[in-house]
Amino acid sequence: QVQLVESGGGLVQAGGSLRLSCTASGSIFRLNPMGWYRQAPGKQRELVAVITRGGTTNYGDSVKGRFTISRDSDKNTMYLQMNSLKPEDTAVYYCNANYQFSAYWGQGTQVTVSS
Repeated sequence: QVQLVESGGGLVQAGGSLRLSCTASGSIFRLNPMGWYRQAPGKQRELVAVITRGGTTNYGDSVKGRFTISRDSDKNTMYLQMNSLKPEDTAVYYCNANYQFSAYWGQGTQVTVSS
C-alpha cells in the first residue's frame, strides 16, 4: 500500500507562485512514475506533470514553462513548483504514484488563483 499526502495549496494572486508537496509513505524510489493531476469544477481531471524514477519529466501544454516537477528520494517527497499562476490554474491538485501496476492518489489540495 502507498499513502500520499499533499500540502502547499492555497489562495494566490495571478502572477504569483506556490509549491505543492506530496509525501509518500515509505521510499518513493519504488514509485514510478509519479505525477500531478488537477481537476477544476465541471471539468475532467487532467495531467499537469509527470516524473519518472530516472528524472524524465513531461508537462501538460497549459503549464509548460511555468511549472516544474521534481522529486527528492531522501525526503520521500515530490514537488510541483508553480510560477506565473493564472486564474485558469484554479483546481484541486492531486498527487499520483504508480507501484506494482496499481495507481495511488492523494486526497487533493485546493489551489485558487485570483485575478
